[in-house]
Amino acid sequence: MRRVENYMKLFIPALSINEGLSRNAVASFVAGLNPTIDELSDIKCAVSEAVTNSIVHGYKYTQGIIYIGVKYYSDRTVIIEVTDKGCGIENVNQAMAPLYTTDTSGERSGMGFAVMQSFMDKLSVRSRPGEGVRILMTKHLK
Repeated sequence: MRRVENYMKLFIPALSINEGLSRNAVASFVAGLNPTIDELSDIKCAVSEAVTNSIVHGYKYTQGIIYIGVKYYSDRTVIIEVTDKGCGIENVNQAMAPLYTTDTSGERSGMGFAVMQSFMDKLSVRSRPGEGVRILMTKHLK
């Protein structure tokens, strides 16, 4: 039976400057498991995408907090949760489709969820309009 070996929680303002902080904090925490460079890069990229989504889409017209939780287990499974209390997503399946974006400026590619899925072993997204988004990402380390 697997058990939680360690966990961390991080609460940061939804500011673009904090995207790098969140990525590096999670990477530093997971580094204790001695992951491969590729595994660590995958995790950093997925966290970066999740946090950027919260900043750009979740809190697009307001300020807020992004909640990040990371746990790793005795079987070397890492679970990362990124949650915001922003505007939420009306249709999660549509939002997860590659190239779909609500950004009308043309600056966003609509690949955030696809990138997260490609770098993690499992991705779960839950949301309700007006209540925010909860992203759970799972990575099994070698």
